Amino acid sequence: MRHRTTGSTARTGIPDRARRFGPRGRAGATAALAVLAVTTAAGCRAEVTGSVPADRPSSPRATASDDGGSAPPPSPTTPAPPSPSSSPPSPTATASPTPKPDPQGRTLMSSGSQGGQVRELQARLRQIGHFDRSPTGYYGTVTVAAVQSFQGKRGLSRTGRTDTLTWQKLLDMTRRPTAGELNPPTTRPVAKPDKRCLTGRVLCISKNSRTLSWMIDGRVRSSMDVRFGSQYTPTREGTFSVYWKSRHHVSTIYDTPMPYAMFFSGGQAVHYSADFAARGYNGASHGCVNVRDEGKIASLFDQVKTGDKVVVY
Repeated sequence: MRHRTTGSTARTGIPDRARRFGPRGRAGATAALAVLAVTTAAGCRAEVTGSVPADRPSSPRATASDDGGSAPPPSPTTPAPPSPSSSPPSPTATASPTPKPDPQGRTLMSSGSQGGQVRELQARLRQIGHFDRSPTGYYGTVTVAAVQSFQGKRGLSRTGRTDTLTWQKLLDMTRRPTAGELNPPTTRPVAKPDKRCLTGRVLCISKNSRTLSWMIDGRVRSSMDVRFGSQYTPTREGTFSVYWKSRHHVSTIYDTPMPYAMFFSGGQAVHYSADFAARGYNGASHGCVNVRDEGKIASLFDQVKTGDKVVVY
């Protein structure tokens, strides 16, 4: 059986029988209206929530932090920095060890070095008692021992090499050497010249004082330390003359260098000796007159002429 709806029924959706059945009908209608209101309100909330603009974020949620608590998420407008543990290291990336600097610094001079800086080193070491002879300009075993002695006293590694740290400490403890300290005439006092040396141009060589004096007409122009042959290969004594000069000579018997050689008796000559510069009087020649100072013998070589006299006594 069909019922007609009235205007009020159409507006509320309540069946007309609610009016006809009195209070019980009205109570049921009231309950129906309550359900309808809740349903309509829920639908509105969902519709409003879904219509929030994309550039207007909803309320943020708390996120878990590394220590197990909760930490607020980063601001929507500022990207959060990546967690250190979130990006594992690349398997191919390896840390290259950083080389440690040499605590002694860069090497400036070592065994075999020669020149003006070596001469200054020797002169400075001599000022404070570590080098007991005149500078030679050659870095040999004597200089190595002197540098080791200095390094040991200053708490440095006893390498025997002059590095930047050793050199700076030496500069701090010494003064600039004078010309006389850098180029003393000889280690030992020059002997009184033999009378045969008092006239003409003469290489006057004394075995007693171990010195050579270049003399012109009785005046000493320069002097230098020399050493001689051993008892098995003695240096001949007497009056001779220079018969041959060879600037870059090499011994054909011993295959050793004989720079600035000035031959005066057979195979015996006055020449520079790197071994003499390095070892001093701990060694001996094979009969030649060895000169320790290369600078002095080089200058002498340029002055001496073939035919000049040589006196060994």
